[in-house]
Amino acid sequence: MATFETTTSTRFAGRLGYTFAALTALFVEWNDKRKTRNALELLSDRELNDIGLSRADIASFR
Repeated sequence: MATFETTTSTRFAGRLGYTFAALTALFVEWNDKRKTRNALELLSDRELNDIGLSRADIASFR
């Protein structure tokens, strides 16, 4: 009768890959927010008002 193991432990390379993916996702999120803030800061107060935002609202994209 043959048996096989159905549970495997996470190997170092798998954990390292997961950690790298998580750090990459954090960087992408930070960069998206940075680009959004920069774009909003270039808009005039009138343009910000047109989209329902104020200068104070830009800080919420941190």
